[in-house]
Amino acid sequence: MGMENKEYILDGLCCANCAAKIEKEVSNLSGVTEASINMMNNKLSIALQDTGVTDITKKVKTIVASHEPSVKVLDLTEKEEMDKQPASNKKQEAEEEMRTYFLRLGIAVALAIIFSVVNVSNGMKTAFFIVAYILAGYEVLSAAIKNIRKGDIFDENFLMGIASLGAFLIGERVEAIAVLVFYGVGELLQEKAVNKSKKDIAGLMNIRPDYANKITGDTISVVAPEQIEVGDLILVKPGEKVPLDGIVVKGTSFIDSRALTGESVPIEVEVEDTVLSGTINTSGVLEIKVTKPFGEATVSKILELVENASSKKAESEKFITKFARYYTPIVVFAAVAVAVVPPLLGYGTFTNWLYRALSFLIISCPCALVISIPLSFFGGIGGAAKQGILIKGGNYLDALKMVDTIVFDKTGTLTKGVFKVTKVCPTEGVDIDQLIYSAAIAENHSTHPIAKSILSYYNKNNNSNDIETLSIETAQITELAGHGVVAECGEYVIYAGNEKLMRKFDILTPLTEATGSIVHVAKNNKYLGYILISDEIKSGVKETMIALKQLGVKHTVMLTGDHTNTAKEIAELCQVDEYQAELLPQDKVAWFEKYKKQAAGKGKIVFVGDGINDAPVLAGADIGIAMGGIGSDAAIEAADVVIMNDEISKIATAIKIAHKTKSIVTQNIIFALGIKALIMVLAFLDITSIWFAIFADVGVALIALFNAMRAMRIK
Repeated sequence: MGMENKEYILDGLCCANCAAKIEKEVSNLSGVTEASINMMNNKLSIALQDTGVTDITKKVKTIVASHEPSVKVLDLTEKEEMDKQPASNKKQEAEEEMRTYFLRLGIAVALAIIFSVVNVSNGMKTAFFIVAYILAGYEVLSAAIKNIRKGDIFDENFLMGIASLGAFLIGERVEAIAVLVFYGVGELLQEKAVNKSKKDIAGLMNIRPDYANKITGDTISVVAPEQIEVGDLILVKPGEKVPLDGIVVKGTSFIDSRALTGESVPIEVEVEDTVLSGTINTSGVLEIKVTKPFGEATVSKILELVENASSKKAESEKFITKFARYYTPIVVFAAVAVAVVPPLLGYGTFTNWLYRALSFLIISCPCALVISIPLSFFGGIGGAAKQGILIKGGNYLDALKMVDTIVFDKTGTLTKGVFKVTKVCPTEGVDIDQLIYSAAIAENHSTHPIAKSILSYYNKNNNSNDIETLSIETAQITELAGHGVVAECGEYVIYAGNEKLMRKFDILTPLTEATGSIVHVAKNNKYLGYILISDEIKSGVKETMIALKQLGVKHTVMLTGDHTNTAKEIAELCQVDEYQAELLPQDKVAWFEKYKKQAAGKGKIVFVGDGINDAPVLAGADIGIAMGGIGSDAAIEAADVVIMNDEISKIATAIKIAHKTKSIVTQNIIFALGIKALIMVLAFLDITSIWFAIFADVGVALIALFNAMRAMRIK
């Protein structure tokens, strides 16, 4: 016994309604614990409870064929082989199928027109109309018969089949054939529109590199990025995409990271700088040493995240899937009632009311909603990705429009996280060199930004003492989270940290009103003084807070471990509503939970942090947003939304995208249901005909699709 995952590509699948049915039937197979179809890449993912399950591929093919006979079920190996085929061959096959289909429709239309005007016997007319009917509706009728055998009668093929057959039997033969022809052409147009939409969305994230220039000795060979291993050297020429993550070992250039971050200004890189896959080399030639295999590269993770985003459905998508399940049967029963009840009550003939009822059947197809709404969400996700905002699913995009409270971490979120020493204040009897030297010894092994700023200041001032020599004598360094560092160096101990650290070891500190992060330093319980370190606020923070308020965010909060005076000043400059200072990591979690309870029932709560130190809070938020996630595996894993650069304004952009997407979804629901209701009323009153119903059904679906694609265009 064991778990196993299977993946298939359903090549040619466009009908979201059929996809939902396939997903449900595969989920019900013995041994299958879960099945989901990603409509954007047509991937069927299956989780098997038992690796011993046999014939799963055969069963999947049978289920798919019962709903979509033209769809090919390919495992990933078959898909790779298919992709290797020349594009011209695939195009030729598709064109041949299209020609055959249109030839059949053309013959059907020609026969219908000719035998509606020529003067021949009724028997001959009927025979040729039957031929035309079968030619026009072969796929629809055969699929309907298969579904009836399975007991799945509320299907668009069944609806169109019954509507056309009903029209044929009451003598409206031309209209019967027209229903099938227009339905077939409409389905084809929808398929083209859906495929184009998928390509347009995929084009927004056109960052996958096609090749890599591998350096082997004095030769350069062009290979697939997947064939490059960690440690290999690759050459990236001007205008080429960087195929894998790595470090520059030779050359300088400017890198365009717009596709990853939405940042329009190129970044200069030189030897020892890190470059990420998916960026574009704009000027010089670079030699890069690869640090990650292609499967773990930034470009692969981003593409996988965006492609899989549609598997996390928004509430609107779930609603429409359930709605379609009940809506179609209700309309079918309404059609039966329209056909039977009025004539039984003496209002008109059965033939007249049956004709009106057929319009109900045609207009009941829920394709416009079932296709356009998931496409709207994915369009929004694709548009956000183009802006350097990765949203992990339609559910998070949906939630972003309902934000009530946003809680910000300070360092690296509201501020740049680039610290520098702005003041050194030794106590009486202690010189500056002694204070800085002691602090540098304590902070020498820390990776914290504040520690780095102290070391940087020490090195710039060219002190005669050598940190490396003295740090060898350091017996033990202990970092106390939220307090600071204790360094035991032979006969003495150095303490470097905040007031809490000094209080913990009963070291008295003077009252300080300075604004910034204060690092107090003591040696063997003797206070030496303090170092003031300042962090710069990011540009655009104040404007972002104003924009968030305009977008409906009611409450903004800043959490920080900084001194209260520093926190107060930064909160005022940033224009956040509230702040909490001098917090330990566990305090942040506790305060966040308090704000979460306050927001309950009012809207969603968002936490914005760096995605690494803030992982527990990010995980507890309705929506966790990681800032500056580019290249950070921890950020991409921990958050629901990743801002790929450090622009805080992208949070407001993400909420705008959510509002626009929701607006488009609402428009499509109201438009599609409104038109369908109107046609039903007109059909009931005998004001419209089957012709109008079929045109309206196809038209509504196409208009809803085109409207859905507006979600990907965000200014």
